[in-house]
Amino acid sequence: MAALSGLEWPRPLARRGLLLAAATLAAAPLARKVRAAGPFGQLREDGPKPLPNFSFTDAEGQERRIADFAGTGLLINLWATWCGPCVEEMPALDRAQAALLGDGIQVLALSSDRGGKPVVETFLRDRKITRLGLWLDPRGAAGRAMGVRGLPTTVVVDRQGREMARLEGAAAWDTPAMLAAVRRLVGPPARKAAEDESKT
Repeated sequence: MAALSGLEWPRPLARRGLLLAAATLAAAPLARKVRAAGPFGQLREDGPKPLPNFSFTDAEGQERRIADFAGTGLLINLWATWCGPCVEEMPALDRAQAALLGDGIQVLALSSDRGGKPVVETFLRDRKITRLGLWLDPRGAAGRAMGVRGLPTTVVVDRQGREMARLEGAAAWDTPAMLAAVRRLVGPPARKAAEDESKT
């Protein structure tokens, strides 16, 4: 810090930097707790488990529920723009969405930013995150319902709406191994499953 003390930052930028630093420091004990409590950054398969009922909003401000995505595989990512590891994995999630869309798998990146749409929209635009939709959960309802211990946390949901696995921490979601794991856990689309069954 001493090396930076002579720098003159514009007041708004300095204020924003202090707020981001405060948010990061506040999140640090939780991150340490998650690391100490169990696998961090590893996909933990412990399903199928029923997914609790919770709501969130889309870019138009419409309330949405998991039931709205019946028959679709889901990768529910809980994140925030002030969370360093969340920011780090966003490009990989964006690429994963492009790779999984043809399999009928939707990435729901639910932002818990209190600033809502303006904050998240600017973040996604500035970082050229173009494939992820804008999904908002500013009160953290999804995280509370699913017993999430910290951000980021990602939950894999199969086509029957059941939690199949979760990962606490950032991950390279666009790697071949991770994409294959998601496809396996979610299961094939209904049409492909029916075709495979007819061949046997």
